[in-house]
Amino acid sequence: MKKLVAYITTGYPNIDFTVDLALSLADSGVDTLELGMPFSDPVADGPVIEKANLYSLQNGFKINHLFEASQKIAPSIDTLWMGYFNPFYHKGMDIFINEAKKSGVNGFIIPDLPYEEALPYKKDIEANGLSLIDFIAPTDTKDRIEMITSNAQKFIYLVAYAGITGSGKSESLDNVISQIRDYSKTPIYVGFGVDENTAKDKVKGVDGVIVGSAFVKILLDSSISDSQKIIKISSLAKEIKEKINQ
Repeated sequence: MKKLVAYITTGYPNIDFTVDLALSLADSGVDTLELGMPFSDPVADGPVIEKANLYSLQNGFKINHLFEASQKIAPSIDTLWMGYFNPFYHKGMDIFINEAKKSGVNGFIIPDLPYEEALPYKKDIEANGLSLIDFIAPTDTKDRIEMITSNAQKFIYLVAYAGITGSGKSESLDNVISQIRDYSKTPIYVGFGVDENTAKDKVKGVDGVIVGSAFVKILLDSSISDSQKIIKISSLAKEIKEKINQ
């Protein structure tokens, strides 16, 4: 069974909505939830997720809201916190580790923390039974792929193309997937540019897909109510889960 990871922006339009949506996604076939931590400069994300980040911050999002929401979400679905390194650094990685353990969150995704700089934190994170997800890009050399995947846990985040999320680019990943398989048995999930139209193709040769912008576009749709957003996002999750397993 191929896996589906869903990214949503925490706190938009509000924290109660985030909890309700997360629990609905848990019932809709989503295997892992990325709770996005709003940040003012989300460098790896495209305009859709960037806008949701901005709106959440304007609505008063604080890190403690993430912690509080996770206590209601993580018991029902495998949950990861996805955020940029600045908040982890300023609040303290030890606090994030402790709060994750308290709520049942299973690890972190930090896209702007290079592998080499992540190593000291990775040691502490894994010593506490959590995972720090490793990224592989199509531009990585074989030696770098071997280095990064040697101790990869939970899953390897394979970036589908060089660029930002949601831009819909496409390039062959066959070679990089083969190289990863040479060095690691850790599941490979493809992210960036995955939606209901591309998921079936993107999942070929890998173990799952990561979907973000396709869900967040619905979050930003001001023409429908919050309850309609939850129904529409959950329906889309079911559709993608079915397509990747056809």
